[in-house]
Amino acid sequence: MTVDALTDVPGLRVGHATRTGDGWLTGTTVVLAPEGGAVTAVDVRGGGPGTKETDALDPRNVVQRVEAVVLTGGSAYGLDAASGVMAWLEERGRGVRVGPDPGHVVPVVPAACVFDLGRGGDFRARPDAATGLAAVAAAAASAPGAVVPEGCVGAGTGAAVGLLKGGIGTASTVVESGFTVAALVVANAAGSASDPETGVLYGELMSGRWVTAPAEEVCRAARRRLAEAAERNTLPPLNTTLAVVATDAELSKAQAQKLAGTAHDGIARAVRPVHLLNDGDTVFAMATGERPLDAAQPLALNELLAAGADMVTRAIVRAVRAAEPVDGPGGFWPSYRELYEG
Repeated sequence: MTVDALTDVPGLRVGHATRTGDGWLTGTTVVLAPEGGAVTAVDVRGGGPGTKETDALDPRNVVQRVEAVVLTGGSAYGLDAASGVMAWLEERGRGVRVGPDPGHVVPVVPAACVFDLGRGGDFRARPDAATGLAAVAAAAASAPGAVVPEGCVGAGTGAAVGLLKGGIGTASTVVESGFTVAALVVANAAGSASDPETGVLYGELMSGRWVTAPAEEVCRAARRRLAEAAERNTLPPLNTTLAVVATDAELSKAQAQKLAGTAHDGIARAVRPVHLLNDGDTVFAMATGERPLDAAQPLALNELLAAGADMVTRAIVRAVRAAEPVDGPGGFWPSYRELYEG
């Protein structure tokens, strides 16, 4: 049975740690690979990224597999969450072996952050190593193939997409050649996810399905609320969309890097404008290698590339639809459902 989430890729688990209240509106999400790791690559397109250990994912470099990927709030401060994940992995002997003892490992934990500082009211309320430890422990405790909570959880807790509340979204599919492709996204973009005149989500317009726009009076009321949000939110639009695209196919690091790169097309279909100087848009690709990609399937890699972008678009739509409104000391972000679906 599938759950239309990143966890449909066998072996992958997702855990969230969420902090709200008393000035907090942030969190961390960890994607935990099967023991032994997954081939992982990255592609960064935004002009203001905040990342850790992404150089290790270059196909020219020595590290082939990683045990976990961290997505976190807190801007560059929040990258400290990866330290908690490293500690958890080290305790279990999971990482790059660097000595004769099985415990001589260095867990390489790539991480990327979104900007959500001050959105709960306290600029200093941000994830740390303890938050990362809580998120990876939640991932490890989850059942295989578990449903992944969406919306304002984990790294999506303080996310915003333009003037709307953002969050976490996920989606999966099985392509014609039989491989599973899935994505998990933290939707936190400086651009908008919906057309301001019609209220239609850009990602749904790109789905190829018939989309019905909200009534004109609903759109007029929504525009008034969005104007109120623009007036009340004085923080600069420093954002970032993060994604993890995964497959059960056996890919090289170079192929995984191509998957990460084409998946950015999925962000561009769902957010306008995209990849701005105030965004740090980063996509990780993870391949568990459970099923070989061989010469008998010459078009399978193209299927994976196309599906990765499609799943990112769907995940962003789901993130925006799942988000709950926030009206607090750090600002006001209405939700899509509140504005357009009552």
